[in-house]
Order: sequence, then C-alpha cells, then structure tokens
Amino acid sequence: MRLTIERKSEKVYPDTKRVIARFFFNGEERARQVIKRVMGLSEKEVFNTISPILQEYSKRHRNITKVLNRHCAKIKYLFPEMGIDFEKIEPFRKLLLGSYFTHEYSIESAAFFNPSIVEDPDQSELEVGEKRIIISFRAVGEGHISSIVFRRALLDKDTNVHVLPAGNYVDEAEIVRGAEYNKKTFFEPALTTHINGQIVDEVEAKLEENFEFTSLRKMVTNVQALQPDTALKREYDKVLWLADSYYELSFSLDTDISDRVIFPISEFERKGIEDARFVRFTEPDGRIVYYATYTAYDGSEIMPKLLRTRNFYDFRVMPLYGAGAHNKNLALFPRKINGQFVMMSRIDGWSNYIMYSSNINVWENPVRMQEPKYSWEFIQIGNCGSPIETEHGWLVITHGVGPMRRYCLGVSLLDLENPSIEIGHLSEPLLIPNKEEREGYVPNVLYSCGSIIHNGKLLIPYGLSDYCSSFATVDLESLLAKLLDTSSAV
Repeated sequence: MRLTIERKSEKVYPDTKRVIARFFFNGEERARQVIKRVMGLSEKEVFNTISPILQEYSKRHRNITKVLNRHCAKIKYLFPEMGIDFEKIEPFRKLLLGSYFTHEYSIESAAFFNPSIVEDPDQSELEVGEKRIIISFRAVGEGHISSIVFRRALLDKDTNVHVLPAGNYVDEAEIVRGAEYNKKTFFEPALTTHINGQIVDEVEAKLEENFEFTSLRKMVTNVQALQPDTALKREYDKVLWLADSYYELSFSLDTDISDRVIFPISEFERKGIEDARFVRFTEPDGRIVYYATYTAYDGSEIMPKLLRTRNFYDFRVMPLYGAGAHNKNLALFPRKINGQFVMMSRIDGWSNYIMYSSNINVWENPVRMQEPKYSWEFIQIGNCGSPIETEHGWLVITHGVGPMRRYCLGVSLLDLENPSIEIGHLSEPLLIPNKEEREGYVPNVLYSCGSIIHNGKLLIPYGLSDYCSSFATVDLESLLAKLLDTSSAV
C-alpha cells in the first residue's frame, strides 16, 4: 500500500520584478568613449540627466546612489590615462558615469525552484505548534545564471506552509576577500586542475607560506606585464580567480531575508550558483551553525563549494576539495558522527557515496553506499538534501531518474551510528510529477534540496519542472514504519 502524500496548495513563483543593479561593462574602448562624452557635458546637463534617473530608480533599489558610485569607482583606473583627475569629478557627474555602467538584472525571471528548508534562528513570539523556517531557492534569470535567494515562512500546527511576502528591494552583499591564504591549501591539486601546471608551479614558488591577496595580485600583475602570450596571461588570471573562491559576504542589517541574494562572485561561478543544500549543524559544544553545499559553474566546469553562517547576514564562502568533492549532490550530515564530519556525494554521476573527514573542507576516500536499484531510478540516484536524524535512523530524501528522464523523489533510512549502512529503502517513489506538475522549464522533474520534520510530519519542499516550487507532507510514523518493513529486503 502506497503512503498518503498531501500536496500543499502553497506555491512560490518566479517574480520578474525582483531586480538587482549589476555592473555593466562592454570593454575598455567603449568605456573610454562614454567617459569622454559624459565629461563633455555641462553641469546643468549632468544634473538634468541624472536627477530623473535617481528619482525613478530609488523606488526600485534601496540605495541607488551607493550602487552608482560603486560602479563608477570600478572604472577609476581608466581616468589617469585620459588625463582626468578622478578625485576632482563632481558628485552628480560620478553618479551619471556610474549609471552608464549599470544595468538591472531580473534574478527570478526564468525560474524559482530546488528549495531547501532550515529552522529559523528566531523562534520567538510563536504560538504552540508553530515553527518559523527559512527557505532557500535557486533563482534563475537571463542567460540561465543561478543565484541563491531566501524566503521566510511559518509552519502552523498542521504543517501548513505560509510563505511571507518578499520585501520591496533585492540587495547584494558587501564582499570581503580572504585576508590571508595558506599556500598548501590554496594550491591543492583538486582546485588547480583548471590552470596550466607550469603557471601554478611558477606562482607557488614565488609566494610565502602564508600570503595576502594584495601580494598575490601584485606578483601576478608584474609577471603578466612581461608575458606577451595572451593565452598564458589568462592562465595567470585563473590564479586570481582561485583566490576569489574564498571570500566573505556581509548583508546590511536593515535587510529582510527576502531582500538578500547570493549572486555569483568569482569567475569559477560566473554562470551560476546551483542547488544549495542548507543544513542546521549542531557543533560538539551545542552551538548552532548553518552550512550549505552548492555547485559553482563557470560555463564548462563545476566546483563544489561551502557556505557557512550563523545569522544569514554574514557568510563565509570556501571551496571543497579532495577525491570525494567532485560532481554535484554534496550534502552534509547535521552533526559529527564518531567525532568526524560526514558527507554524502555523487562523484560518479549516478550513485550515492558517503565519506568522513576531520576537516570540513577536505573530502577523501568516498565509499559507494547506494546505486540505482529500481526501474524509476535506473539512470541515477542522488540525495535531495542533508539527512534528517530520527530515533530509527538517518532519513534521506533521494531523487531517482528513470524513463523519459523523469525525476521522482524516494526515501532511504541509514543506520544512526554507521550511516554507510542502509537499513531501509522504498521500492516505489514517494513523489511523482503529476499532470499539473510535469509542465515547466524542464518537464517531468521534481527535485528538492532539503526537508524538515514538524509535528510528526515530514515536510518536503520541491521544485516543479525547474520552474516554481511547492510543498508536500507525509506522516513520519507511517513513513518510518514502511522503511523499517523494507529493511529485511535491503
């Protein structure tokens, strides 16, 4: 007998009005021409041009003058060669210059899907049976560029989902580069596979054991100046891109969580930040920290990365490396087991692996624990977020890909003390795309990046055909009983 699944009526759709103001640059030659034309305007012409722009776009962005000044500063290096003293340019003219190097980007215009759920750090002023949650989504805009966005929601006593309205603005974070790097971890082989080995050896030899980004950039710039080969100059650029894989993000304290977007920062993720799997992690001393694994994509290669935050305002971004940190689908267990971090992965593209580490950034020795078994998952099996701890074992929502590339959701149960042992696995999918869910950006796909237990029910958020998102619940006791019934057959 199949389990009873309750699909919730709540759906979250992409919103084309959710825009950010991005830096716009069409090359140095065109930039010089724009600068020349703007500098040729009278002060009156400058004011008459920028004033209506500020009035219009201040309604669409929290601090448009700050954005325009920041984008103007990005082209500051062009002014000395043009004989212009940047520091003496009037404020309104700088704002106008910045406006020519700014464009709006609709972060959700194409899709809003692959959600994950964690408990909100703030659980104050709730009624009995309620829980406040944070939902992350993969938002996709023009050019299929993915970013991470958030919504806050409330679960009532019956596990109905009430997603709160989004704010009026969307903000990117302030970016802080890593202050200091360790040479051994910075040039770890798994991270430098994209770069010419000879270049890596040359740069590594010239650096101290611990070095700052400024010294790395100065050394690379000096070497590039002596390098006539354009292709090799690009390889030196990639060393700087690698430094961009380590950074910190800080959002303004006056932003709602729905205002915050984590947009691609480094060149290694310039085509997207995909499928973040957030987990509420309990440290050995009982403190709570939130991690998320995600896939960075540069248009041809992927790099697994890790987010870390305690408050959803300040984030630390780091790469993951090692033999087990390949491909997609990395998902961290919510606590250490036997003194070690534990991670699931899918390094071969079609099976689930498990690995242990004393260092959360380094993952070696992956061991295959699940492979496609049933017809609905013959193409591949993977996880749909971090395992959830229950008294009977670790609950893992899986995805299986079968005929017609249809994605369904399944469930497995792993041993609490030794999660490499599977003790239960549903032979049928838990959730299959129905007639209303199969149409979208990518048809016949249901996918999730993290679920939660509330009041005796498992709540699964899921993306519908890579377009929008919805929610489903299943009775936890019934699900566990079904899984334990299958244990003898596993």
